[in-house]
Amino acid sequence: MSRILDFDLNEARLAQRRTRSDQAYGTLPALTDIQAAQASLPRPASPSFLSGRSDKDTVTHVVNDIVTALTGQALSQRYYGFVTGGVLPLAEWADNVVSMMDQNVQVHLPEQTIATSVEDSALTMLVSLLRLGDEGTWKGRTFTTGATGSNVLGLACGREAVLGKKLGDQGSVGELGLLGACMKAGVTEIQVLTSAAHSSLSKAASVVGFGRSSVKELRLSKEEPWRLDLEALESALQIPGTASVIAISAGEVNTGRFAISGIDEMRKVRELADKYGAWIHVDGAFGIFVRALEDKEGYKLLHKRVEGIELADSITVDGHKLLNVPYDCGMFLTRSHLTLQSVFTNPNAAYLSSGSQDSIPSPLNIGLENSRRFRALPAYVVLLSEGRSGMAGLLANMVELSRQVAAFIRDSEHYELLPDENADLDEIFMIVLFRAKDAALNEVLVQKINETRQMYVSGTQWEGQKAVRMAVSTWKVDVARDYKVVTSILAAVAAGKQFDLDSCQD
Repeated sequence: MSRILDFDLNEARLAQRRTRSDQAYGTLPALTDIQAAQASLPRPASPSFLSGRSDKDTVTHVVNDIVTALTGQALSQRYYGFVTGGVLPLAEWADNVVSMMDQNVQVHLPEQTIATSVEDSALTMLVSLLRLGDEGTWKGRTFTTGATGSNVLGLACGREAVLGKKLGDQGSVGELGLLGACMKAGVTEIQVLTSAAHSSLSKAASVVGFGRSSVKELRLSKEEPWRLDLEALESALQIPGTASVIAISAGEVNTGRFAISGIDEMRKVRELADKYGAWIHVDGAFGIFVRALEDKEGYKLLHKRVEGIELADSITVDGHKLLNVPYDCGMFLTRSHLTLQSVFTNPNAAYLSSGSQDSIPSPLNIGLENSRRFRALPAYVVLLSEGRSGMAGLLANMVELSRQVAAFIRDSEHYELLPDENADLDEIFMIVLFRAKDAALNEVLVQKINETRQMYVSGTQWEGQKAVRMAVSTWKVDVARDYKVVTSILAAVAAGKQFDLDSCQD
C-alpha cells in the first residue's frame, strides 16, 4: 500500500486540524533565502544545464532552495493576503491522492470510475451547505480553476441566454458566433451591469467577447460604492439595442460588503431581469460562505445581506478561499444546465462520449477544459469530514478575529477603520480595511507590517489613498493567540519599534 493511503502513517499530520499546535511559521521567506533560491536555478549558459540530476540531488535542491523561498500562506496562521485560504490537512492529503491517481475527470464513465460521481456529490453537498435550496435547482454545476474561471462561465452563459431570448429559433451564440448572433438579434451592445466588481469580471468580459468597456459600474453612492444602484440599473436595462448581464458582488474585494442589502432588493433585481431579459450572475467567491454561518444573533445582519442569492441565474464560488482546499479550486452553479451545455458542449468527438444515460453530464461538456485534474476530491473530503457544524465553526473563528481586530483599530489613536469607523461591526465578515492616521506611516504601512514576517496583508487603495486589507481566511485561526500577535504588530509598527514574537508568547 502507498504511504499516502495508509492512515496510520498520516495520522499525525491529519491531527493538526484538531490540535492546532502553535508553530510559528513565517508568512514570508527571508529576502536572503529568495536571493539564494534565484541563484540556485538552472542557467542556460551553464555546462550542466539540462544534463540531469539524481533524484536525491533534485529533492535536496527543492527542499533546501525552493521551499525555503516560498510564501507561508498554507503554513502560517497569519497570512491575511489576497483572501487566500489555508489548506486543511485532510484536503492536502486528498490532493496527494489526486496526484497519485492522476484522473482526467472529463468524461462520465460510471461503469469505469467513480470520479465524476464523487464530483457531483461534492457539488450536492456544497449547494446544501450554502442553503441554496433543493440541489435539483442547480443542475448546471461544475468545478473550475477558481473565481475567474467561474466568472467566465457565468458571462458565457449569460451571453447565450440573453441573446437567445432575442434570437428565438434563429440560432444561438454557440453556433452563430457573437457577431453573427448580435447582428441577427439586432443587438448593438452587450453590457455587464455591476458595482465595485472584482477585476476578474472585466477579464471575463474580455475573454467572452464583450470587451472590458462593457462592464459598467452602477454604484449607489461614494460612501457605499459596493452597493448596486437599482434605479440606474433599470435605466440601463431600458437602453435600446442592448443585451444585459447583471453581475452582483457578494462581497466586494476591499471591504467584503455586499452589492445587495437583502431579499427585497434581490427580488427587485430578479423582477427587472425577467422584465428586460437579463441574466443575473453572482460573484460569491468568498462572501457566499456567509450562508454557511450558524443562525445566530451576531450573524443576523450578514445573513440578511446574502438573502436572495438563490434567485440568481448563476453563481461563482471559490474553494481555495474559505473552503480551505489547495489551489486551484473553484465552483460554478447555474439553474440552466441546458444553457451551460449549449455553450460548452464538445462536439464531434465520439471517443469522448460516455455512452451513458446517467443524469451526470461529462464535465468536458459543461466547462472550459477537455483535460482537468480531479480537483473535486479535496473539496469532497472537506465537506464530508467537516459537515455543516465544522464549516460553521471554522468560519465563526474568522469572523470573530476580524471583528476583534476591527474593534482594536477603531479604538486606536494610530489607525482608522475603513470604510466607516462608525459602521456596525456586525457588517464585518472576514475582511478588515484600515489605514494609518499618520500620512507618512500610511505610505509604508503594508511594507512595515509584512517586514515582520509574522503577519502578511495586502495593499490596496481606498478613496484615492493607500490602505491595508486584512483577509482572515485560514482554518488555523486561534482567536485569542492571533489577536494578541496582530495587535502587538500594529502597535509596534505605529511606535516605530521592532516586533518581537517572543513577547506575545504565554
